[in-house]
Amino acid sequence: VIDINKAAAAKPAAAAGGLGAVFSELNKGDSVTKGLKKVSANEMTHKNPSLRAGSIVPDRSESLSPTSSINRNKSPAPRKTPKPESLRTKKPPKKELDGNKWIIEHFDNEPEPIEIEASISQSILISRCNKTTIRIIGKANAISIDNSPRLSLVIDSLVSSVDVIKSANFALQVLGTLPTILLDQVDGAQVYLSKDSMNTEVFSSKSSSVNLNIISGEDEDYKEVALPEQIRTYINEKGQLISEIVEHAG
Repeated sequence: VIDINKAAAAKPAAAAGGLGAVFSELNKGDSVTKGLKKVSANEMTHKNPSLRAGSIVPDRSESLSPTSSINRNKSPAPRKTPKPESLRTKKPPKKELDGNKWIIEHFDNEPEPIEIEASISQSILISRCNKTTIRIIGKANAISIDNSPRLSLVIDSLVSSVDVIKSANFALQVLGTLPTILLDQVDGAQVYLSKDSMNTEVFSSKSSSVNLNIISGEDEDYKEVALPEQIRTYINEKGQLISEIVEHAG
């Protein structure tokens, strides 16, 4: 048989023993630390490297590895921008035939035209030439030009095309025939076409101030025609994208 009076009296004693014990320890002041166990030097992680080896915290080199989550969340480093042409190391001029390819490079402000006699199987690469005139004699296959400001090119005929990239104030004169001209990032160009090259097709992208000079009239004078730069684009009733050249009256 349970004595109800004894059970009721035991409950507050237990409660008092729990919280009372806590407050009793706090009231001891400095003596509260007397019961703590002293840690020896060989049990301290900052004094014992062997304990750090078993730690689950990754080392700094591991946390910065290519496969770590820290690196995966970091934005990629910015790409190096190419050096301006004015800061590039100046290389000696080069004009040579390598197999079936003529290479013309690094001519700067040449006082006399550079002449090449080419054949139908040969292509020509012109790179980083400034204020230079180049004369191609004979019928070559194709010509590629890059980073050559103020370059003047005079050709007889080509089998394929003249491809010009990043060459401002470019000038081209065609004496014979030329199927195709490709202009990419060309700011300023003058193209002179002969009677035999009136069927030449011109493809331009990211280019401006490009003029074609075509022979017109009985006097065979050149007439300058500007390539269009302003395009109007809209979506028609069929959902198709339509682009048209904007023509200005007057």
